[in-house]
Amino acid sequence: MTEIERKNVEPLGDRADRSAVDALVQGRHGDPFQLLGMHGGTLRTLQPGAKRVWVLGETGDEPLVELEKTHPDGLFAGSVPGHSEPFPYRLRIEWPSETLDVHDAYRFPPLLGELDVYLMAEGKHLHLYKTLGAHPVECEGVAGTRFAVWAPNASRVSVVGDFNSWDGRRHPMRHRVECGVWELFVPGIGQGERYKYEILDARGNRLPLKADPVGFRSEHPPETASVVQGLPRHAFQDEAWVREREARNSLKAPISIYEVHLASWMRVPEDGNRYLSYDELAERLVPYVAEMGFTHIELLPISEYPFDGSWGYQPVGLYAPTIRHGDAEGFARFVDACHAKGIGVYIDWVPGHFPEDAHGLAKFDGTHLYEHEDPRLGFHKDWNTLIYNYGRNEVANFLHSNALYWLDQFHIDGLRVDAVASMLYLDYSRNEGEWVPNKHGGNENLEAIDFLRRLNELTFAEYPGTTTLAEESTSWPSVSRPVYLGGLGFGYKWNMGWMHDTLRYIQNEPVHRKYHQNDLTFGLLYAFSENFVLPLSHDEVVHGKRSLLGRMPGDQWQRFANLRAYFGFMWLHPGKKLLFMGGEFGQEREWAYAQSLDWHLLSEPYNAGVQRLVRDLNHTYRGTPALHELDAQSSGFEWVDASDTEQSVLSFLRRGEGPEDVVLVVCNFTPVVRHDYRLGVPLPGEWREIVNTDRPDYGGGGIDTGGTLQAEAEPWHGRDYSLRATLPPLATVAFAWHKPAT
Repeated sequence: MTEIERKNVEPLGDRADRSAVDALVQGRHGDPFQLLGMHGGTLRTLQPGAKRVWVLGETGDEPLVELEKTHPDGLFAGSVPGHSEPFPYRLRIEWPSETLDVHDAYRFPPLLGELDVYLMAEGKHLHLYKTLGAHPVECEGVAGTRFAVWAPNASRVSVVGDFNSWDGRRHPMRHRVECGVWELFVPGIGQGERYKYEILDARGNRLPLKADPVGFRSEHPPETASVVQGLPRHAFQDEAWVREREARNSLKAPISIYEVHLASWMRVPEDGNRYLSYDELAERLVPYVAEMGFTHIELLPISEYPFDGSWGYQPVGLYAPTIRHGDAEGFARFVDACHAKGIGVYIDWVPGHFPEDAHGLAKFDGTHLYEHEDPRLGFHKDWNTLIYNYGRNEVANFLHSNALYWLDQFHIDGLRVDAVASMLYLDYSRNEGEWVPNKHGGNENLEAIDFLRRLNELTFAEYPGTTTLAEESTSWPSVSRPVYLGGLGFGYKWNMGWMHDTLRYIQNEPVHRKYHQNDLTFGLLYAFSENFVLPLSHDEVVHGKRSLLGRMPGDQWQRFANLRAYFGFMWLHPGKKLLFMGGEFGQEREWAYAQSLDWHLLSEPYNAGVQRLVRDLNHTYRGTPALHELDAQSSGFEWVDASDTEQSVLSFLRRGEGPEDVVLVVCNFTPVVRHDYRLGVPLPGEWREIVNTDRPDYGGGGIDTGGTLQAEAEPWHGRDYSLRATLPPLATVAFAWHKPAT
């Protein structure tokens, strides 16, 4: 446009700076409120593509004035008779196909309060999700949506969507330079509107459209837009559960976790193999877990993720429950249904890395905002993902606030933190020269350590009764010890060493097991150094590792017997329990994320028997104090005999807090019946069978252990009393001491 042409369309009354006008109409202006709205008696509005614009009062249909088109790209301006200062007004806009009456986004004041701005600038806003993101609200009696996004290095940010034809010129945002946040109230739009942010970097380059980092809902993948949702409005009915939660998560409690990938637990084959909705999962999964006796469900990552094959471990929308199963209210109802059935809910939480998807956090405002700039710090070679910069206060706050969001808004009972080892070590999966030492010259990621400690302090302080669990695969000390004692502060740590050792043992043919008994006993050397969970997780049944049943040697009967004996050993061993879905009924094939579990196998007696065993193990574990009260204390465990390698027999005692709470556990990992096997016990009298994995209804041979055994005053295994039992083949049995009647 030439200077002569511009003069021909600009009215004498509009004295706006021409360079500012050019920047505005070209979508480059970083402070749209400087021009748009009411200023010095002149009202301006930018409506690209509009034919005519009138100004209306807050009520009534009669226009106050028609604005003049002062720029051919859609800037309209003019004075309004009787109004020299800002006032409530509306706009009537004539488009080529329709005429609409709307409220002007640029007549509304800033919405972020001073305290919010201060806390965000400090990186200390614990409830960031109440400030950032898209929130349907009313402003000055007008319904609309408040948008706010952190992008401190951007030169301009616009919210775009169907409501403005994805045109970044229409809704540029107000820059709150105090904290690097851009905000805008857009009247007339509400839940269900798709949106993204159009961002210009500091040099004015337009970036790929970005989804909202604090968006509460996303489009169904592979689409990537955020969707206006707001915080969930579900009215929870779980007050009694929340009051009891601390006891249910405590070290003394029986904790048996059913790990679930919601998208593949069960599908609907008659309806295109679709996913179950959150409500359908509440109707099917929750009663199943309750009937099976599990105390908790652990969900693979529930935050929105673009790629199904990542199983959720490469999330983009940390604040959005995945839309694959429904909206946030649906997920809240699912959690409420779990609590109503007495089941706790843990979720996998992924603060260790994020994918490079263009619509995500990578180079969000044109700079390495969330990630490290140096790839030796900021790029994860194993997963081709980016690593958060935990040393930046705003990034740590973004993640801490997200953790609290799930505990607050969805009443989640615990966070299982993924890939903690990859966060703790600067040289994790890196060769020499590919990592940067810390300020002391070591390989410890000091910023990640501080981040994790603060995470745990906040979790336990802000939401008492909740807990955290670390997937940490190294010998890092004191992972589950309090921060004030120098620990990382987690409630529990996954015992990856126990898992690897015992699975290696059970895969051996029974004839060779006598050479590997240390794989079963070694874990007891460190079993009480942390608060351990024994995990048989999803990672152990994929990528060619085979299913749990698939690892078992022998013919069909022996394979199922081995699996049953192994489950018995696990459930009676110190430590909380975790089992991935499908393991409870002996699924034959590896887990596949794109299809349902093989529920038809429950028509097979052996599979149904394993399921029955796991159910009974859970109920026995929960009902027997000796099997859980002292899980994390050495006083709750004693070896009876760990040295009978020749017969591959292990025996030990489990104790509760009461002196009468004693259980004798015996494992026979060969296919040979052991008759009259003598075992030392601490108390005289009756020892009653409470577990026998060889029972016929489990698919076993039904070898009789003797049922109720009588301890004799014959010293054995360093104890004053002993008893004789028949040990079934490839089986685990347990006997509880029965206090004599007085």
